[in-house]
Amino acid sequence: MSDRFDCGECKESLYGRKYIQVEDVPHCIPCYDRLYANTCQECKELIAHNTRELFYEDRHYHEHCFRCFRCDRSLADEPFTSQEEALLCNDCYRNEFSSKCVACDKTIMPGSKKLEYGGSAWHEDCFVCHGCEKPIGGQSFIPDKDDYYCVPCYEGRFTPRCSHCKKVLATGGVSYKDETWHKECLVCTGCKSPLAGQPFTSQGDTPYCVKCFSSLYTQKCASCNSPITGFGEGKYVSFQDRQWHQPCFKCSHCSVSLVGSGFFPDRDQILCGDCNNDQEDQ
Repeated sequence: MSDRFDCGECKESLYGRKYIQVEDVPHCIPCYDRLYANTCQECKELIAHNTRELFYEDRHYHEHCFRCFRCDRSLADEPFTSQEEALLCNDCYRNEFSSKCVACDKTIMPGSKKLEYGGSAWHEDCFVCHGCEKPIGGQSFIPDKDDYYCVPCYEGRFTPRCSHCKKVLATGGVSYKDETWHKECLVCTGCKSPLAGQPFTSQGDTPYCVKCFSSLYTQKCASCNSPITGFGEGKYVSFQDRQWHQPCFKCSHCSVSLVGSGFFPDRDQILCGDCNNDQEDQ
């Protein structure tokens, strides 16, 4: 008596019949197709073991069911694209969904490299800098109206430069004599301290902090001998070749303020009317 050789599922004899073995268990063809064959995404029928099966994104198809959703062309040996689970040949996809390059007005083919910005699309090689006309590719760029610039070209054409070091002012900066400066470049000619954010003045085109300018160029008060500047309490009185801070313009004898009053010069002194009269009576 010979050993039995049966289908592992239906137990029917496999002698003289085709079978397929799965994990060492033989199966008759009907049982194998029922248990292991995939269902065609298109026609919903089983894809038999002896039928060519095509596979795309976890979906299975009979060869004759793998067709373009629009024109019904076979896609078995054709390039194709999926649009919302519908399979489309390249021609149908291009006609319905592909964008056109705004530079050359040609279709951007599926799978080709493209760049998109502001609702427009370009072939990678068509997206070029308006300045140097070189492809921008994946580099940073700056739009200006309908033109696009690589960063070096934009900085060279439009970005202000520091009047001192001539380098680009990327952020911030200060304005002085209708020119722009880096904050760290606008320094006092004398002490080299930064001038941004504090009062300063100039001698010709040369900037100075108040302290250095006062020390080098300003008149000295005839009373306190401190510089007379135009900053803060900068009002002063001038008489002949002498100047006084307003608070310092006082009678040399009684110290009454002489601002807005008559006074009498007496050699290096200035006197109010009363003190001058007293001095004449002596």
